[in-house]
Amino acid sequence: MKKYIPLFLLLFALLSCKSTTPAETNTPCPVCGQEVTSSTDTYCQACMVWHVDEVVSICKTDTSRNPIEVLEHLMSQDFCPMHGPLHHVLVGASLLTAYHNAGGEVELEAALHTLIRRGMDIPGGACGNWGACGASLSAGIFMSIVTDNSPFATESWHLSNLLTAKALEQVANNGGPRCCKRDSYLSILATIDFVKEHLGVEMEKPVVKCSRSQINQQCIGQKCPFSGK
Repeated sequence: MKKYIPLFLLLFALLSCKSTTPAETNTPCPVCGQEVTSSTDTYCQACMVWHVDEVVSICKTDTSRNPIEVLEHLMSQDFCPMHGPLHHVLVGASLLTAYHNAGGEVELEAALHTLIRRGMDIPGGACGNWGACGASLSAGIFMSIVTDNSPFATESWHLSNLLTAKALEQVANNGGPRCCKRDSYLSILATIDFVKEHLGVEMEKPVVKCSRSQINQQCIGQKCPFSGK
């Protein structure tokens, strides 16, 4: 004689199985496009290593028109080291934030995602291994975004490469060894002047004084234009 499982038990089992199965989000990361596996996260795990969520959150809520001030806000966070490729993201992010707050036309969150994706592609040590400081390249990425530049553009192509060259010139003229703080300041200050001249957007330009020389083992001391000594 065949035994049958009551229908209500089958339904209970199916509902219980469904309720305990983790939901797959299949949501692409807005920075890199990889799948976000957690339903509570906006960004993928690879981007979270770069503290993308914190960087974007800080920039979206910062109202300063001073990119150095925004940069200091970002660099004061526990996740920011004295040196390292994170600065290849922070320079451009600070510029985008201040540019937006100063009246520059840019959709900030989308622009930050684009800048972060491109900045993450610049390896640590590019200043020595490529002969191009990542902080200055980040300034060039900023310009490429706000001018909607592409390899086939004309004026925006000119402006983006010219700004990168001017930022790199400032970094090079102050000599090595590298200091990610100094080179970030130099690149941003060069960009403030450049943007005012070529795009007509005036960001605030402060007098910069370094407060981190004591934790930089390669500090050049009074040779640095931002030396507090």
